[in-house]
Amino acid sequence: MTRKVIVDTDTGIDDALALLFLTAQPEVHLLGVTAVYGNCVIDDAVRNIGTVLGVAGHPLVPVAKGADGPLEAEAHIAHYVHGHDGLGDVRLDRHEPAVLLAESAAEYLVDMARANPGEIDLLTLGPLTNIALALRVEPDLLTLFRSITIMGGSGPFPEVGRSDMFDANIQNDPVAAAAVFAAPATRRLMVGVNATATVITDEAFVETLSEAGTPTSDFAASILAFYLDFYKLAFGRRVSPVHDGLAAALMLHPEWMTQSVTGPVNITDDGFTVRARVMQTASGAPVAWEIDPTPDTIAATVIDTDAFLPAFLDALISGAPTA
Repeated sequence: MTRKVIVDTDTGIDDALALLFLTAQPEVHLLGVTAVYGNCVIDDAVRNIGTVLGVAGHPLVPVAKGADGPLEAEAHIAHYVHGHDGLGDVRLDRHEPAVLLAESAAEYLVDMARANPGEIDLLTLGPLTNIALALRVEPDLLTLFRSITIMGGSGPFPEVGRSDMFDANIQNDPVAAAAVFAAPATRRLMVGVNATATVITDEAFVETLSEAGTPTSDFAASILAFYLDFYKLAFGRRVSPVHDGLAAALMLHPEWMTQSVTGPVNITDDGFTVRARVMQTASGAPVAWEIDPTPDTIAATVIDTDAFLPAFLDALISGAPTA
């Protein structure tokens, strides 16, 4: 079955790998890509989309430019994570998209959802600002999409004495995130840092990509090296979680999500980090306060890494299938 997909992305390193993974799937018809600030400034996000689509052999996929900052605050750009250009500052020959639409990302999302009700899967890989802006125009937007998969959030609350990795996508625009998790949706999947932190690429993964010597594997290896250097300060060795690539994969292969929880999601702020949480404890009990009622979200908790990682590696090596 053909899967029509639109990706909303802030086009950093792991976003680029997610796009390469998707374009390598023969069942995926990538209808368009919308850009948002986050891992880099909006103009770099647009340029990086054009670059990745070119590497992937899909240069004519339409691209729409979106928000350059959150709804109610200043943009925080993660140069220290993804480099100043968003792709690890490896001096790639970056270029603008071949097809850059005149309409905004929010306008494009609304138009495509209304024109194709129930047919398109939406994958969000950055701050949720574009989606929130589209919801202001079409409050039933997420019921018009076949599904929405969100790379962001932190799943249910962790066990006492444990904490989750920092989640930039929710932190960057919690107002937008609250709107997206409160909106009615056909199917909403959270692939949060509680899940993505358990799935890593390492130096051997990068070495395999380099040895493969394909255009997509060379590109992936070159940008992944920067990502591993950043995360070594978190883990003490050169590894990186597969944040966006895992979200793309679970959108297509929910069976690779071996455990999940389902429930309402609220936005929490402890003064240090802002998170999207399924409102239950690690044991499944209700939280200790009155919550805001929201429609259910499915949140991934345990991943079949033995199924996902080889498929992810193969996709980054093989690239888009030839006609």
